[in-house]
Amino acid sequence: MAFQIEHKLVIGVASSALFDLNESHQVYLDSGPDEYRKYQEANLDTILGKGVAFPFIRRFLNINKCFPRQTPVEVVLFSRNSPETGLRVMRSIAHYGLDISRAAFMTGKSPYTYLPAFNAALFLSANEEDVKSAIAANYPAGLVLPSKIDDDDDIELRVAFDFDGVLADDESETVFKKNNDIDEFHAHETKHVSTPHQPGPLADMFQKLALMQRMEERAQKRDPNYRKILRIAIITARNAPSHERVVTTLKSWGVSADETFFLGGMNKARVLSVFKPHMFFDDQITHLKASPGGTIPMVHVPFGIANKRPSA
Repeated sequence: MAFQIEHKLVIGVASSALFDLNESHQVYLDSGPDEYRKYQEANLDTILGKGVAFPFIRRFLNINKCFPRQTPVEVVLFSRNSPETGLRVMRSIAHYGLDISRAAFMTGKSPYTYLPAFNAALFLSANEEDVKSAIAANYPAGLVLPSKIDDDDDIELRVAFDFDGVLADDESETVFKKNNDIDEFHAHETKHVSTPHQPGPLADMFQKLALMQRMEERAQKRDPNYRKILRIAIITARNAPSHERVVTTLKSWGVSADETFFLGGMNKARVLSVFKPHMFFDDQITHLKASPGGTIPMVHVPFGIANKRPSA
């Protein structure tokens, strides 16, 4: 029986993340909304190029191909376009064979307020203000950073997460940022090792991905030839002894990653270049810029202490 939307893992994606809209957006900036509308109507049958989030979304939707009876995942398009100017986006979706049927067209307004209506566990956008507004309203969102589009035919989906400020709250980061003292940070984590962290902005998404993992494990037990398509990694700057609280937290949520890396401040690029995720989520823009930019799709989650401006 197919999952109802209340029980699915739903990702909301802005057209700016799914497709390359640079040319269209430039027309809007240079000539205004009327010329933009005329441009889109004139190019209605011109297929849009793939955006940064395209490979991730395509592979994410492949989960439904593995579980056609349940169809446990869904992607909803969120667009600032009107339905008329958004037709080109919908035709491009059909051209690429993406199973996306639900959409919200906001005619110039930010769509983030409708995320709960669609049960979205993540909103991906290339519009920084939309993402920051969503995070400020306690909705899970990430800013897709520019990257080279590399979309091969492999169906495997590899997703990597930072821990603090992404999967967990920023409690521990706040302790570290307060005095910039790693010893104090480790002392705090050792003291609270048995206390799970409160969930961060992408905890719900992670837990629902873990459900997909369990579905794949059951499928593999039924059919030893079944090939798993989902691989999840946690890549964190933590190391011993602060690693134990990560384990405590994940265990309390009943989830785990396929691969977990405690790097102790080592450049995450060293692991990312091997794991090659189709999406990497981190709350610190400095970590993302230090990673292999341009080759791995990066998503900034502007949440918590790491994204607060220092007081004057």
